[in-house]
Amino acid sequence: MTQEIFFENVIEVVKLIPKGRVTSYGAIAAYLGTKSSSRMVGWALNHSHPNPIDMPAHRVVNRIGLLTGKRNFGGERMAELLIAEGILVENDQIINFNKHFWDPSIELI
Repeated sequence: MTQEIFFENVIEVVKLIPKGRVTSYGAIAAYLGTKSSSRMVGWALNHSHPNPIDMPAHRVVNRIGLLTGKRNFGGERMAELLIAEGILVENDQIINFNKHFWDPSIELI
């Protein structure tokens, strides 16, 4: 798979994350069959800026629910977007992460 196709596939998965749910870079990588490519998922999201409205990149966090991509949103915007969807965030970490976790390998079967 070329980098361009991988990036496109990442964006297509991110577009499917439901409002009020989050997933991780690693979960997207695993779904795409490239389990060890979580950093590439992050690069794909970073490469897609500025984010179009239909690509909710704010719903992608690290494996323990930290808002590691927040620098790409400027300030607290990532947390604000998640909070607006009913997800509690404290100190840049999602509260009850497992409750909100959306696994594309399960949800997109």
